[in-house]
Amino acid sequence: MSKEDILKAIEEKYHRLGVPMDSMLEGLLWSTPITYWDYIQTDALLGLQIPRTNQPDEMVFIMYHQVNELLFKMILWEIDQVAMAEEVDAKKFSMHLMRISRYFDMLSNSFTVMADGMERDQYLKFRNTLTPASGFQSAQYRKIEFASTELINLIDFRFRDTIDRNSPFKNAYDHLYWQAAGKNHTTGEKSILIQLFDKKYMGDFIDFMESYNECNLSKKFKQLPENVQKDKELIKAMRHYDYTVNVKWVLAHYNAAGKYLGDGEKEIEATGGSSWRKYLHPKYQRRIFYPFLWSEEELKNWGIF
Repeated sequence: MSKEDILKAIEEKYHRLGVPMDSMLEGLLWSTPITYWDYIQTDALLGLQIPRTNQPDEMVFIMYHQVNELLFKMILWEIDQVAMAEEVDAKKFSMHLMRISRYFDMLSNSFTVMADGMERDQYLKFRNTLTPASGFQSAQYRKIEFASTELINLIDFRFRDTIDRNSPFKNAYDHLYWQAAGKNHTTGEKSILIQLFDKKYMGDFIDFMESYNECNLSKKFKQLPENVQKDKELIKAMRHYDYTVNVKWVLAHYNAAGKYLGDGEKEIEATGGSSWRKYLHPKYQRRIFYPFLWSEEELKNWGIF
């Protein structure tokens, strides 16, 4: 565009906004140049790490989880480019799924930061100050699950026959697979981990579940024309995303936890109180976003193959 065309386009833009262009241009005289640290908010970002102990490796633990949360935010942003779009074709669907998968690849590969980047003795000291907090309480990760698949696929498999699309969202929430990790199976009482999580997020989660009930990625896929649903690249992207999130990333977490909590003789309980081996390993929870895209043999061996 020529300089004249740019000025005309700017004038038209601010005219539509009801802002005199002369005022806007005069404002530029007094504005300061944008800097990297202002744009990225570096000072604020670097001031968010507040250790609770004098163990140096706690800082690694904090920053690693904060990086995770930033990636989770990026993933939710990408999901919305598909879920909230009025129309989406196979190419766009696949593009965003592969972006999301790359973020989860980063998450999976990054577990060496914790597995090899902290001294076990330090971890076992500072971790006791974190009880009952747990990475289990990542609200963004739960939202990624809600936005990725039909709600029935997140229900504890023992209760799936009793819940359908007509069940109240609160009832579905109470039977999500991860609820079992924080319940006394004898009394049915929720642990403090779950109680605090419910108090903070339950209302938000139920609203989110309802919002994505008809536009989660699984539903969005099934709304595509039949010929588009057979697109090989799209199916490959869907399967890759499913496997990356529910097997690869989970096993990376599982193996990292094993270095610190499993000493070969006596298992150390997770800070949230859950049986972390059964909670984390995909062969037990069988979290599968798109079961209709996998063969019977693949489903049978989920988390093993």
